[in-house]
Amino acid sequence: MIRSALLAVVLVALAGAGPTAPSPAADLDVRIVPSSPRQGDVVMLFVRGVRDAREMQGSLGGRPLAFFPHGDEYAALAGLDLETKPGRAAWSVGVVDASGASRKATGGLTVKAGGFPVQRLTLPTPMVDLDPEAERRAANEAARLRALYDTVTPERLWRGAFTQPVSSRKPGSGFGSRRIINGQPRMPHSGIDYSADRGTPVVASNRGRVALLGEFFFAGRLVALDHGLGLYTLYFHLDGVSVAEGQMIERGQAIGTVGTTGRSTGPHLHFAVQLGRARINPPDLYALPVRD
Repeated sequence: MIRSALLAVVLVALAGAGPTAPSPAADLDVRIVPSSPRQGDVVMLFVRGVRDAREMQGSLGGRPLAFFPHGDEYAALAGLDLETKPGRAAWSVGVVDASGASRKATGGLTVKAGGFPVQRLTLPTPMVDLDPEAERRAANEAARLRALYDTVTPERLWRGAFTQPVSSRKPGSGFGSRRIINGQPRMPHSGIDYSADRGTPVVASNRGRVALLGEFFFAGRLVALDHGLGLYTLYFHLDGVSVAEGQMIERGQAIGTVGTTGRSTGPHLHFAVQLGRARINPPDLYALPVRD
């Protein structure tokens, strides 16, 4: 989850050659929230003092950052995949200001282990040991999703706080669980499961465009929303869908209903968040420190 701790890094870049002390305008003030993230966290970087920036770029952990205006700052989201190796992750921010001068700030943060639980499940054998046709189908569907995550809309579509997409009797659970199904280790659970009755309305967590509708072997009936700048939310195992591909959806707008389609043992919503190829913990989005 996003924590209140802030990392404030002020680095001074020389505007010209020689020993002359830099002016205050040369300061780059970079804050990173949270300052000590865990595997699966979403990190938000804020950069002050670049209001009239002509160009901004940066990276965290080797992945590029997409900046957007945020009040009198610029901000960017970065995802730390749930299987990111714990340890130090380098970051950098580069700015070209209105005069054409370049400035750069660099640093690092420490990624902590997520401490994910091990979950043991028993499912019918045909749902676990796939026949060749089902394996091909699942592989093709996984490739479609990877291609989607690699598609970056160059503008930010979301605004303000993200919301929980379904009313549930219990808090969501399961993110990052290392699943052992019928005694066999499987991929970690990349979303959060909300228990709800079949037919319970599912709403968009934030503003976005319907990027994909599908009937997948594992995910069942699904909706994927593109929120821009590489951020996607996914809604799996739906019973019904009430939107169309390409449609722009507002936060809180109904997109479907809870079901038990695909590989599911009962009615629930599997809600997942992707930032590029990074699988991140959905509740992190609810706590993003955004002001618009």
